[in-house]
Amino acid sequence: MGSVKFLFPNSYEIYMHDTPEKSLFGETTRTFSHGCIRLEEPYKLVKFLLREDTSWTDENIIASMYGGKQTFVKLKNKVPVFIAYFTAWVDRNGNMNFRNDVYSHDEKMKQLLFAD
Repeated sequence: MGSVKFLFPNSYEIYMHDTPEKSLFGETTRTFSHGCIRLEEPYKLVKFLLREDTSWTDENIIASMYGGKQTFVKLKNKVPVFIAYFTAWVDRNGNMNFRNDVYSHDEKMKQLLFAD
């Protein structure tokens, strides 16, 4: 699973985590993680989340992430987490992209939007 896991309340038991399989970020298909969210740069997210806590230096963060011992950190302030699921989008070059709908949400939306 990698060196860090980010837990946040949700009814789907989804969390974000690091991964030792960095090569998977180059794949077109990204459904390798059983519904959880793999982070390409978890250290940057840790730095952002702990930015106001001066006790968390770069050295402390790295030691905690890679020291081999579990460390639980509860944030002082809540941070909103928004997860969006897209099967079609336009990229920054203006190209239309489509992906398989692995959760079958498109069919549900089709029924809601185009029902008789």
